[in-house]
Amino acid sequence: MASDVSLSHGLPETILDPEPAHLLAELERASSRDQVAQVVASAPRSLAAWAALGSSGRDVVERYTAYRVGYHRGLDTLRQSGWRGSGYVRWEHPTNRNFLRCLDGLRACAEAIGETDEAERCALFLLQLDPSWARTAHD
Repeated sequence: MASDVSLSHGLPETILDPEPAHLLAELERASSRDQVAQVVASAPRSLAAWAALGSSGRDVVERYTAYRVGYHRGLDTLRQSGWRGSGYVRWEHPTNRNFLRCLDGLRACAEAIGETDEAERCALFLLQLDPSWARTAHD
């Protein structure tokens, strides 16, 4: 798995590889939560699929679960891409966005169910990964 990890000055920056175009097309065609779940089942390592399942969850607990799995799959993917537990994973790089969507979705769902400490950890982690997080528009 090729990746772009910058080790020049300051903290390194990790940019995830793009997901397969056919998978993204399947998600684009999915018009229901069940269809998104089928894509997840066919590609359980896809951060795009987990982020989409989180967005289409039937309730906050289902969304929380999907985002949490996506977040953990994302940590695995980051490590495989050279990330060593610190450094930037910025929103400005489109291939990083599904991981960040999962982390932010987990934060929002944790907040919604009263898991304040988890929501705060996620919010802090987002700012550590991308210091401009609070100022960035997240689609």
